[in-house]
Amino acid sequence: MLAINANQAVALKLRLILGILFTTSILFPSIYQPFLTPLWTYLLQNPIYRLSTFETIWTVFLYSVIEVSMTVIFLRHPEWRFANPAGQDTKEKHIQKPRGMRRPSRRLGEIAMYIFPLLTMDLTMIKKFADVSLEAMLESGNYDITTARTTNTSNNNTNLPTYRTTFLVPTLHNMTLSSPLQTHRALPQIPPTSRRLALELTASFLIYDALFFFFHLSLHMLPFLRRMHAPHHRHGAMHPQITNQLHLVERLGLVLLANFSLNIIGSHVFTRTLFVPVFVWLLVELHSGLDLPWGYEKVLPRGWGGGARKHAGHHAGVGGGLEPYFTWWDGLVGRIGVSD
Repeated sequence: MLAINANQAVALKLRLILGILFTTSILFPSIYQPFLTPLWTYLLQNPIYRLSTFETIWTVFLYSVIEVSMTVIFLRHPEWRFANPAGQDTKEKHIQKPRGMRRPSRRLGEIAMYIFPLLTMDLTMIKKFADVSLEAMLESGNYDITTARTTNTSNNNTNLPTYRTTFLVPTLHNMTLSSPLQTHRALPQIPPTSRRLALELTASFLIYDALFFFFHLSLHMLPFLRRMHAPHHRHGAMHPQITNQLHLVERLGLVLLANFSLNIIGSHVFTRTLFVPVFVWLLVELHSGLDLPWGYEKVLPRGWGGGARKHAGHHAGVGGGLEPYFTWWDGLVGRIGVSD
């Protein structure tokens, strides 16, 4: 029997813990409900969680924490940094601060560029979530329900045909002097179950992985998009800050595809809240340039996850690595001979 080293032991422990959590969440949701129900009740009453801008704030906060943490790991563990694709150490591997790595104070413009379009959408468009009534959505958007019903009533039909609960039909906030911006969001009253959370998180990541693969493929194949994507590949050694070294179109693509992946399956709002830290962590890990003992590709069953090494190869021009998290779509492209 082959010996298991310390790094493999870490990955196996994480696989076991996550496997038990995932399995019990689906098979025995009653175990987790005494925790989820009061938690959701608290969040419904929390003024920060009800803000229309909460998800943008949550994402930026988590990205700041995760990227800074990964940067510290990068600087303190040069032995974990990847060799170049040819298997030889790069000149920058043991340099404490790779070319292009900047202090947070020098990245304020980057932060503003990321936040501005998202906050604009947050403050002008009604949030549409599963299990929320159309009336509650419209009330959050400063619409008078009585007037809306009167305006949209025909043949004694009390529905609201002009407005839709689906996220595919956007609805602007009813801007008035008393309510110029969308400041809060309507949330579902029903708490999620652990089964719903586990299945929705799994489905949303699988959908996002496929959608972003094709988006990423287009960034490499279409000339005008390739020019936008070029700065993301303009660097020396891989390091965590490369994660957000993106054109505005790419940033919006990341967020909108993630939103679509969650909305298309009617995910609970709390699923979205849990999706963000996993989503951000995996993105930063992919660009970390580190062979982490707890790398997600080591935790998943062998061959399922692409991981940071594969993505570093993509940045080095070796090929592949278009798929953000898994390996199936990259494998299909390889079999049909499509070049990135």
